[in-house]
Amino acid sequence: MASGCHYFSIPIPRIRPNRRCLRASQSPPPPASALSSSVPFLPKTLSEIRNSRVIACLRAKGGMLAMEAARAALKGGISVLEVMLSTPDASMVIQGLLKENPFSIIGVTADLTLCEIEAARMNFLLAGAVLNVDDAREAMNAGAKFLMSPGTVMEILHEVEGSGVLYIPGAMTPTEVLCAFEAGAKLVKVYPATILGGGKYISALKRPFPHIPIVASQGISIDSIKQYIDAGTTAVILSDAIFDKNAMEQGDFDTIHRLAGSAISKVAQAGIIAQQQASTHKN
Repeated sequence: MASGCHYFSIPIPRIRPNRRCLRASQSPPPPASALSSSVPFLPKTLSEIRNSRVIACLRAKGGMLAMEAARAALKGGISVLEVMLSTPDASMVIQGLLKENPFSIIGVTADLTLCEIEAARMNFLLAGAVLNVDDAREAMNAGAKFLMSPGTVMEILHEVEGSGVLYIPGAMTPTEVLCAFEAGAKLVKVYPATILGGGKYISALKRPFPHIPIVASQGISIDSIKQYIDAGTTAVILSDAIFDKNAMEQGDFDTIHRLAGSAISKVAQAGIIAQQQASTHKN
């Protein structure tokens, strides 16, 4: 019943082959534990990610610093924001940001406790580094609308089927990308993108897999956004490119605002150029 594909379930570089992945047509039905009353946020969140093309990932040493930096990025045009859970008072930061920006997608990733996540009662929640189905179930019950991991955990893909929760699994090789998609992933995160070759690697992946939506993550700069979009990525994850380390240390929120605006402008420019090129080819 299993295909010839394999996937990896732990972060790079400690990669170990896990079990064989199932094709989507062979996937088991959604488990009873999936949220039966879940609101179908999936189309809305997928659409927002596809439209924005940028996910800003925020790391901060303090809650107030995170709030101010996030405000600057959101005012600069960012609509999809991810907060690292190692940020002090991360749950309060998320609550505050959602209160101020109810139409933005505010996400979280890594080591916040699920109790804090549940207390936050987020409209949109990205739970990162989810590596087992028990954590996924707890995050879903806490209100998570997104789950993300650096590798592909097949049990989580099956768990979210029919729940309205978006799971973005991580992948590195062509085999891993194909396995994740065929198992049901709506988006596949390629990580670590820059180390693997950046836009050239994404372009190489998209040649055999033009139908697979890819999110690129790790070390991406604002100047390289266009090459990733040209290569066919659905969205890019930007961290230090927007939340510059020096700006964060100095509380220079004007710079963060400017960088966020620059990132959005790069996306818009890339889109205009792509449309012009497409029009030229038609003519």
